[in-house]
Amino acid sequence: MKASTASALLALSATGLYASADAASPNASTAALTVTPVGTAPSMNGAPENFTGHVRVEMLHVPTAPWRSSSASVTFEPGARTVWHTHPVGQTLIVTAGAGQVQRWGGPLESIRAGDVVWIPAGVKHWHGATATAAMTHIAITESLEGKAVDWLEPVTNEQIGR
Repeated sequence: MKASTASALLALSATGLYASADAASPNASTAALTVTPVGTAPSMNGAPENFTGHVRVEMLHVPTAPWRSSSASVTFEPGARTVWHTHPVGQTLIVTAGAGQVQRWGGPLESIRAGDVVWIPAGVKHWHGATATAAMTHIAITESLEGKAVDWLEPVTNEQIGR
């Protein structure tokens, strides 16, 4: 195996994206895989105290020990957005459709679109959502700390984002 291939596989293995042949050893876990068929994950409207406008949240997976991560597909209709909030362990957003915006408290308004990946560090006050004229869907991957994944704060005003 080439050194570059071995390095790439080692990097993927460290992130859990690649399992070597050693995973089939007698010490490997024998737990079953779980497949959640499309359209069967719980879906709900975003809580009005956490979102402005119409937002649909489809939970893709919830934390089960020992994991602390959850993921959701979140669709924001044009003009919809989160309130200001923070995450104790941070959050990754993977934009899957449309056009949106994200902003850190005191930072510039940043445009995001399908294919973009956004990392929000732990404790950073921010908001994200659709543009005024286009819908946006992202997958939000969030970890919890001591059972808490988010601290919801005050609403984002139109004046704060120039709408």
